[in-house]
Amino acid sequence: MGHSKRELDVDFIGGLGPLTKEDEKAISDFIQARKLKKANGKTRLSSRKNTKKIAKVKA
Repeated sequence: MGHSKRELDVDFIGGLGPLTKEDEKAISDFIQARKLKKANGKTRLSSRKNTKKIAKVKA
């Protein structure tokens, strides 16, 4: 089965006007919090990735 491709006739994506200063601040705060959360989680997960798994070999 093939996939059907649809082309959308869109001139722009977004709201009706520019962002307000409050909206820009909220988005900026959200992105910074997400980066911090990702960075904190990354250091914890990286130590797990460095451990080697030893496969059991059947004799």
